[in-house]
Amino acid sequence: MSDALAPRTGLPAKPARRRPDQLTVLGFVTDGNSETVLRDGLNDLAQNGIANTADIRRGTIKTAITAMMRLPAPQILVIDIAGDDQPLQSLAALCDVIEPSISVLVLGEIDDVELYRAINRQIGAVDYIFKPITREMVARYFASLITNDSHIVDATRGGRVVAITGARGGVGASTVACALAWFLGVDSNRHTLLLDANPFIGVALDRFGVEPRRSFGDLLTEADGTPTELFLDAAVPVQNRLAVLGGQPRLASELDAPVGAARRIIDAVRFRYNFVVVDLPVLPLQSQRELLALTHHRVVVLDPSVAGLRDTLRLLAIPNNPGQPQRPTILLNQEGRAGGLKRKHIEEALKRRVDIAVPHQPKLWGTTTPIGKLIAGNKAPLARMVHDLSREIGFESGRKIEKA
Repeated sequence: MSDALAPRTGLPAKPARRRPDQLTVLGFVTDGNSETVLRDGLNDLAQNGIANTADIRRGTIKTAITAMMRLPAPQILVIDIAGDDQPLQSLAALCDVIEPSISVLVLGEIDDVELYRAINRQIGAVDYIFKPITREMVARYFASLITNDSHIVDATRGGRVVAITGARGGVGASTVACALAWFLGVDSNRHTLLLDANPFIGVALDRFGVEPRRSFGDLLTEADGTPTELFLDAAVPVQNRLAVLGGQPRLASELDAPVGAARRIIDAVRFRYNFVVVDLPVLPLQSQRELLALTHHRVVVLDPSVAGLRDTLRLLAIPNNPGQPQRPTILLNQEGRAGGLKRKHIEEALKRRVDIAVPHQPKLWGTTTPIGKLIAGNKAPLARMVHDLSREIGFESGRKIEKA
């Protein structure tokens, strides 16, 4: 190995404590999308209590090398190697002009394991992130680096827990949850569990045409002393790598679940499944509050109504926990519905933009068409929605979806 590619020495196992006048993040990126996502994602962290100062610029790695010869050292340096013919040599040159204490994150367009290993082992970068990047990636990579908080790192171990919550009943949240779970578990071949967390009126089993083994409500009430294997055995296989945990309607029952019951179940299934998609209704139950706190990513589904907007504001007012450094994803269903609120008016009231919008398609949401057919193919009615949502929660399938 040449001297130019010698391993970077002095890279700390944990970032050094930031000096009072030190910039938290300095980034040089080659495209507008990465620039916007980095700014939005870091702003999310700041709004959720992870203070940071950032300067994101357009530029190549050569721009960064020239700038770092005169700029003060940031805590975290983001470098984009897209378009560079000799990225390892350029990164080695960068290391010659920066302090060893800087945590370097590298962005790039080449999905190659050998390049990833070289960047980590030879250059000593903290990580290599394959573009396009998402807000979830920014939260996952930057939160622990900025705070040096081991609790944030621990929260990311095991499968990702994603909560799909309707701002109110009837806005299509259950269909969104089922479609996302099918896309991840069947189409994308990831070990996925759809958890129907409504202990009274569940719909997931009906959408997939399977019979329950034990309901989520039963597991909650019997969580104390129940072996972990029983939680896992209660999940019903659907197809490929998708399983469902839910139960038949129990309108007359009362749920008497001990504190911590939902955590025991989630802790068990997270280490069996890559993704746990929770269809989480807004109910005044201890278990629902626990599930909301245990999720890594919250998705709020609303319709273009005054009631939907009002209840969305209430859900967004719920503070994030340390394992949720990014803001919730907002999914507007039935956009363009006659008599409904305009998207721009909803965004003005929310004081933030809608992340995903699904056009009003009344025949689609009331249909009994199997979920798989609704999202199959590049031009399927829900294909764009489920593709965009999967990227929001941190999954990139590589599947190309045509715009409607």
